[in-house]
Amino acid sequence: MTKIQIELPDSTVQAAQAAGLLTPQALERLLSDALRNRALTRMDAALQKLAADPLPPMSEEEIQAEIAAYRAEKRASTRS
Repeated sequence: MTKIQIELPDSTVQAAQAAGLLTPQALERLLSDALRNRALTRMDAALQKLAADPLPPMSEEEIQAEIAAYRAEKRASTRS
């Protein structure tokens, strides 16, 4: 467990305390929600970029070649 110390304006602290937002559980929930929202925003941006410039479909042979290359790479890295 890590302790953090932050400086906030008194008015913000008073409002956050009144709203019950300064408990460890509430702060953890706020940070988790912010991290999840950031990940969703990044994922949405990636999806929009992909939709704007979609990858061409791969043939079954191309997919199998990619799988074989990945497996060969994994085997080589575990031998090292």
